[in-house]
Amino acid sequence: MTFPIRIGTRRSKLALTQSGMMQRAIGRAMGVADADLAEAVPLVEIVTTGDRVQDRRLLEIGGKALFTKEIEEALLDGRVDVAVHSMKDVPAEQPPGLCIAAVPEREDPRDAFISTNFASFDDLPMGAVLGTASLRRQAQALALRPDLKIEMLRGNVDTRLKRLADGDFDAILLATSGLNRLGFDAVIRERLSLDAFLPAPGQGALALQTREGESAAWVAALNHPLTALAVAAERGAMTALEGSCRTAIGAHAEIGEGHLRLTVEMLAPDGSARWRRAGELVDVTSAEAEEAARGLGLRLGGEVHAAAGDQRIDL
Repeated sequence: MTFPIRIGTRRSKLALTQSGMMQRAIGRAMGVADADLAEAVPLVEIVTTGDRVQDRRLLEIGGKALFTKEIEEALLDGRVDVAVHSMKDVPAEQPPGLCIAAVPEREDPRDAFISTNFASFDDLPMGAVLGTASLRRQAQALALRPDLKIEMLRGNVDTRLKRLADGDFDAILLATSGLNRLGFDAVIRERLSLDAFLPAPGQGALALQTREGESAAWVAALNHPLTALAVAAERGAMTALEGSCRTAIGAHAEIGEGHLRLTVEMLAPDGSARWRRAGELVDVTSAEAEEAARGLGLRLGGEVHAAAGDQRIDL
């Protein structure tokens, strides 16, 4: 791949922050001087349907692919050379002709509890109003606290924090990773446990997407093998669970002492039931480890799906 290497990105502050990080990383990998970065590795801003429509849940307008569709079209048309996505927004199957070329090292995958008046999720009073647009977070919160009132909260991070400050909610839930990358970590009152709030598959990770078959010299420098392995397991589970904005699912893989442990769950949208399975991959160093991790995810996801049945929200 020759210069310029054009990066397709959404226009939100978080997307531009994440794409700027990758712009600098690609530049370093390719030996580009900082002064030449904007010309050699330019950011191409693309407005997606998911960004334009802010007054409805994603499940009502077509799902999380609406954050990636227009950028993927630009990749296929040759208007950009690489796309930077939040991994949790990337659908389970890649469009024909595209692939995930690199997965950089992951940020904190936990959900963040943010509130003006309450120090923790457990401190919320009876009937408190909790803001989130995530069906998974809604179901997990209601599983622990069925008395809570869940109200939809969409928009960029600034918008969501302003609505909290304006008193529209007693608390809101966001991804810790995005707040960390934006330098907003001071607003976090509690980082929620990975057990109670199992994250979305790929949460905290980024996906660098390119056209299939194009070799890029920067890929090896930006890919973090252990993160890629964990994400492969989680996305395998997502595939088996038919994960979308219409299903409340979580999946998280942790790697330590030479093995990978994956936990997968599906919840009833109202939090009244949750089904969970966990399993391990004992060899994370083999050449087939990524394929084996995906296979573990497919198996555990299949077991959860068989136990839970169809838990999709009907539109």
